[in-house]
Amino acid sequence: MNYEGNIIRPPSEAQSIILQVTVGCSHNKCTFCGAYKGIRFRIKDPATINSDIAFASRYCINQKRVFLADGDALIVPSPRLEEIFSSIRKNLPWVNRISLYGNTKSILRKSVKELQKLKELGLDRIYMGLESGHDPTLRNINKGVDAGQMIRASEIIREAGLFFSVTVLLGIAGKAQSIDHAIETGRVLSKMKPNQIAALTLMLLKNTPLYNDFISGSFLLPDRNMLLEELKMLVESIDIDQVQFQANHASNYLPVSGRLSRDKGGILNTINEGLNGMLHLKAECQRAL
Repeated sequence: MNYEGNIIRPPSEAQSIILQVTVGCSHNKCTFCGAYKGIRFRIKDPATINSDIAFASRYCINQKRVFLADGDALIVPSPRLEEIFSSIRKNLPWVNRISLYGNTKSILRKSVKELQKLKELGLDRIYMGLESGHDPTLRNINKGVDAGQMIRASEIIREAGLFFSVTVLLGIAGKAQSIDHAIETGRVLSKMKPNQIAALTLMLLKNTPLYNDFISGSFLLPDRNMLLEELKMLVESIDIDQVQFQANHASNYLPVSGRLSRDKGGILNTINEGLNGMLHLKAECQRAL
C-alpha cells in the first residue's frame, strides 16, 4: 500500500483494509488535533489508488471491510468516489462494507441521492467528529461549523439510510464550560440520533494550538473527577431510544459502554462508583490515543 503521513482510522475499523484516497484533512484547523499538522490536503491520484486496490486484491482476501482514509474522504467529488467504489466492488468482490470519515462541511456538500448512490455501491457508514454540541466551544476549537450545521448533516445521512457514528470529546471545553459542553452535546446528539456515539477524552498534543493555550494558562484542563462529572452529565442529557454508547477508548479514565436508553441507569451507576472511589481509574501512563 502507498501510505503517506499518519494513517488514522476508528477503532472499529482495526481489521479493515485501509485504502488511503486523500492525504491529510480538508479542514485541518481544529486547535486540539495534531494528526495532520504541516500536511497539505490533497486527493490522491487515480493510478495510486488503483494500484492499492490491486494490491488488496492479491493480499487482503481475508479482510471483508474497507475503510477510506484520511481525515475526510467524503470531500472527494461524488463522480470520483463512485469510480473508487465501483473499482472496489469489481476487484474486491468479497468486501461487504465500506466506511469513511466525513466532516460536516463535506456531508452538507453531498445530496441525499449522491449518498444513496454510494450506498448502492457499498458505502455502509460515515464517522463524524462532533466533538461538542456547545457552540462557544466549537468556536474556541476552530471547528469551522456550529451545532445547527451538524444537526442538518445528520439529517442527510439518516435520510440516505447510512449507519452514522459520532465522536465527542470530553474535556475539550476546559474547566470553565465543562458542564455546559456536556449538556449541550447531549442535547445535540439527541437531535442527531446517530446509530453510535463514541466518547473520547482529550489528550493534549504538543504540536497543537490548544497545547500552547494550556502551557500559557489560558486553557485549564479538567481533572479526572471533573471529566467523570462531564461524562455523567453527557449520558444524562442524551435522549435517544436506541443508540450504542461507547466510552471505552484508551484515552478514557473509566471505560463504560452500553445501549441507550436501555443501559443508561447501569452506565450512570458505574460512573458514580468511579466518582466515589469504588472503581479503579486509569493512571496517566495507561492512557493512549
